Amino acid sequence: MTFRQARNDEPLLIELPQEVDGTIGPSARVPEDLRRTELGIPNLEEFQVARHFTRLSQMNYGTDSGFYPLGSCTMKYNPKYAESLAASPKARRLHPQQPEETVQGALQILFELQEMLARVAGMDEVSLQPVAGAQGELTGLLMARAYFEERGEDRSEVVLPDTAHGTNFASATMAGYDVVEIPSKEGVVDLGALEGAVSERTAAFMLTNPNTLGIFESEALTIAKLVHAQGALLYYDGANLNAILGKTNPGKMDFDLAHFNLHKTFSTPHGGGGPGAGPVGAHGPLTEFLPLPLAAYDGVRYRLDYDRPKSIGKVRAFYGNFGVLLRAYAYITRMGADGLLRVTERAVLHTNYLRARVEEYLPVPFGGLRKHEFVASAAPLREKGVRAIDVAKRLIDYGIHPPTIYFPDLVDEALMIEPTESVTQEGLDAFVDAIALIKEEDPDRLRAAPQNAAVARVDEVSAAKRPILSWRMMDR
Repeated sequence: MTFRQARNDEPLLIELPQEVDGTIGPSARVPEDLRRTELGIPNLEEFQVARHFTRLSQMNYGTDSGFYPLGSCTMKYNPKYAESLAASPKARRLHPQQPEETVQGALQILFELQEMLARVAGMDEVSLQPVAGAQGELTGLLMARAYFEERGEDRSEVVLPDTAHGTNFASATMAGYDVVEIPSKEGVVDLGALEGAVSERTAAFMLTNPNTLGIFESEALTIAKLVHAQGALLYYDGANLNAILGKTNPGKMDFDLAHFNLHKTFSTPHGGGGPGAGPVGAHGPLTEFLPLPLAAYDGVRYRLDYDRPKSIGKVRAFYGNFGVLLRAYAYITRMGADGLLRVTERAVLHTNYLRARVEEYLPVPFGGLRKHEFVASAAPLREKGVRAIDVAKRLIDYGIHPPTIYFPDLVDEALMIEPTESVTQEGLDAFVDAIALIKEEDPDRLRAAPQNAAVARVDEVSAAKRPILSWRMMDR
């Protein structure tokens, strides 16, 4: 198994040789008092720019490069038909302030995507406003706050299981709630602990199903009864929706609110700080509190519906990230209901095949079948002085993106692995072969990994504490 990533000592654009001749001055139609004498940007030939970014791309790794088993992130392949559609002039040249009669096609796409997502999740209505999964969480909790305020109920707590994503804790805190964390039992919600935690102070219980261990919370309906018996709401974190498409949905599990991660489940671009989309769905009376506007259709024309007096208002400028929403619309439309069902079946099959093979070399706590992901433990390697981070970094040398590490903390030296449907059996077997080799390799070599990547192991603590956010901050 060989892998060698390009390693270029690539300068910044500002450091490349500058073209001084042939500068194009401002048009004579630009008033002198508006003209700038310096732009502060590099003056380069086209070939210099093209080669610069091509070399950078060769030092990168993405879902187009190979297997990307980053647990809980659902790093599936982004189909190019959706990218082409979002890049088309008809999509790129739209302006959010155009009159509604000139953007009927775009409004139709937004309306139909709302309907599709509502059907997928078993919700009554969906708002496309939030632009990230975490913002979707915050939006749902703000809706819960507005709902209880209208009812005159003072509820100050959000209950979370210890398998919850970290954003759940952050979102609840940002929404002004106190967080109550409950322990798991055999990898799933401890019903006794939940019953003891929910009360008249509880606004919501947030749950990911399947959870971050990849285990399906089979007592979801019992959980819903316990939560609703106290008048609280049940919130569905849609991060792991890829595991249940066409099999079940949050509505069938009696959830009141749900958010989607379009960059996970519906194959829009993911990561890098770029645009995201985290639509929110609601059931029953909670639909009145969805952020506005929603796309609406009266049988003749499409429009933006602002007439929602109980809405929490806007959570994003205009109507969400249209380019991302368009990609998800294309993906869902092309896959259809049968295609989405196959996505889940293949993702779950891949997970359990990989789990069974990885268990030959590393333990996977909490036995049994998994859904979209599983969490292995590198703890047995600790006696050799090797930790999960060393395994993850060494996988890079075999051309495989590392899994998520040290989460969830229920598993010691956790390696959180999610293969998705976008991998062949050969890719799965290559991952297992790499794990087998790593387990027997010299510990010093593992601690020094990666050696074959564009960048060696970085000081992640210093990078987090003293980030370099601009080339102007670099000491060069």
